[in-house]
Formats: sequence, C-alpha cells, structure tokens
Amino acid sequence: MGRRIVISGASGLIGSALTASLRSDGVGVTTLVRRPPRSSDEVEWMPGERELDPDVLAGADAVVALGGASVGRMPWTPRYRAELVASRMRTTRTIATAVRELRDDAPALVSASAVGYYGSAPGRVLTEASPAGTTFLARLCADWEEEARRAGDHAPVALLRTAPVIHPRGVLKPLMLLTRFGVAGPIGSGTQIWPWISLDDEVRAIRHIVDSRMHGAANLSGPTPASANTIGRALARRMRRAFWLPAPTWALRLALSRDATDSLLVADADVRPSALEASGFAFTHRTAEEAVAAAL
Repeated sequence: MGRRIVISGASGLIGSALTASLRSDGVGVTTLVRRPPRSSDEVEWMPGERELDPDVLAGADAVVALGGASVGRMPWTPRYRAELVASRMRTTRTIATAVRELRDDAPALVSASAVGYYGSAPGRVLTEASPAGTTFLARLCADWEEEARRAGDHAPVALLRTAPVIHPRGVLKPLMLLTRFGVAGPIGSGTQIWPWISLDDEVRAIRHIVDSRMHGAANLSGPTPASANTIGRALARRMRRAFWLPAPTWALRLALSRDATDSLLVADADVRPSALEASGFAFTHRTAEEAVAAAL
C-alpha cells in the first residue's frame, strides 16, 4: 500500500496547494469535507456535531489539520471572534480525539497554528522556545495548540505556527486592492516586523515536517525579517503604484476592531524558523521581496 495523508481544510489556500502537491507526487490524499462525498477519496465529517470515525485515519502516515474561520475577514465583531475560536477548537478536538483512539496505530498529527501565538514583541527575536503573547490571537493560538496535544502520547504532534502567506489569495489580497487604487502606505508606523512566507515554501515545509516526522512547534516563517513597509513597498513596485498614504493605528482600531488591529496589523513579531532550519529545510524564497515577485 502506498503512502496516504488525510487533510482537513483542503479547500483553502494552503490545503488546496498541499493536496495538489502531494497528489502530483503520487501520494494518496483523503480529504475531510462538510458535504456529501463526491469521490472515493473524500469523507464527510461534522466537527462539533459528531465524532470522526478513527478508521478514517487508520493506516495514514499523517493527518494534516488545517482550516478555521479566516482571520483576514474584518472587522472582528464579538460574534466573529467567537467563530474564530469555535471553528478551530471544534475541528482540532474532533481530529485529536480520533487520533488518540487509534493509540499505537495513530498517524502523526500535523496541526495548524499561527505566528500570532507570539503576539507583539518589539525588539525581540522569536523562536519556538519563546512564550505566548497576550493578544486575542495569541491566546487563541495557545488554546488551539492545546487541543492538538489532546491526540495523546502515541502520535507525534507537530504545530504549524504559520506566518501570513504572501499570495494574492493570502495577505496580499487586501494590500493589492489598496495598492491598485493608489491608496497604499504605512500601516501604523510601518516599521513593525511582519512575519511572512511564500505559498511554495509553506507547502514544502509542511511536506518536510510530515516526511521527517517532526514534532513540537515549528515556525513556518521566511528566514529574513521584513517590516510592513518592506512588504508594502515591494508590492507597490511590482504593481507600479505609489506607496504614500499612512493608515494610523487609531483609525485601524476604530474601523477594524482593536483585537484585529493589534493581533495582525500593528503587531511587531520577528519570528524565525529555527526548528525548520535546524532540521535541514532550505527556503526557496528567502526574502519578502522574492516572495512578492513570485506571487505576482
């Protein structure tokens, strides 16, 4: 029997790219879907409503748990903050429970998290050993990771602390819209360090973690720090547009909510991929400028 990976969240930006990459190399992929299956490699599941049959995961090399309501949708109203939490807790708990029930036959669990785990830490270099931050997103990521660890002691659990993905369907989507209309510029001070990663390296890193059976936290973030201004200016240059109109922090908090602004837009987090690089992983795109160029 060949290799098989189970993926939840396979319809999203990262999940769809990962699924395509695995299948192109002949790896069997079973996707968990929230609708009636349309093919033999799909399995319907209803996280939060019923348990996942552990037999769905039996024999797999790994289960990659992605998904959750998008943090890019704003504003973060109280109702949407609750959805950000529930969508991650329900899915991760459902998968971790099924993995735990398989005991010695359990596959590795590779579970999504985010660099938002670290919150804002100006002037500090953040590695996997750094503590969790205090923002809303940091607390959410810490709780999310605890759900994954419920998989038990029989399965290696890897936690993907992913940076915003430099892609037109990722972090570039709102920036491209502003840039296209000529109203791009510094967000907050613009000097805050924004973690980032290209979609190609995100997929390669997940596959590397699966293949090498890594466990514990892994920062999926590009190796060269970049400020918000660095990324914004690189995008403006590629699109041949101006980069001049600042968006002050107070206005962002008023329009998008304090939690979203402080967790995502003005957070300063110099996150380094220490575990990945120590394991021998080599990035294709080592700077944010390279990632922007590749994405466009």
